[in-house]
Amino acid sequence: MANFSFDIVSEVDLQEMDNAVNQANKELSQRYDFKDSKSSIAYDRKEQKITLIADDDFKLRALTDILATRMAKRGISLKSLKFNDPEKAFEGYLRQFVEIRMGIDKEKAKELTGIIKGLGLKVQAQIEGEKIKVSSPKKDDLQAVIVHLKGLNFSIPLGFCNYR
Repeated sequence: MANFSFDIVSEVDLQEMDNAVNQANKELSQRYDFKDSKSSIAYDRKEQKITLIADDDFKLRALTDILATRMAKRGISLKSLKFNDPEKAFEGYLRQFVEIRMGIDKEKAKELTGIIKGLGLKVQAQIEGEKIKVSSPKKDDLQAVIVHLKGLNFSIPLGFCNYR
């Protein structure tokens, strides 16, 4: 009997992230309220971090809003971003780091496998590094798991791939 499976992942398309940051920077350069401001949005693809620099708290909130809007329009879940606390930078400016979360950590993976086992379906869920492989002899059970997980408001964005 054949076993069917799929993977649960939490990934971000880094090219879309790059595009969203570029669009946010373009909007930043065109907005009147940021005229003569040293505010900026910098994206480091290798470190998977975004750095926001703003003149004051009001502008930092506006920068965060611009970035969030561009991410949403590009289909990037805001759950994949972790906004750290703002800190004082040079000459009274504020700096805020935004981390890009990739992969499912051990705690979340255990929580997800518990949810899947709690469904009472004949499926197996096993943690493989930063993803979870779910397998079953019935495709319908796998579909039920996907539908259930999509309906949850989980703390990280979930993607489903390698459906076989």
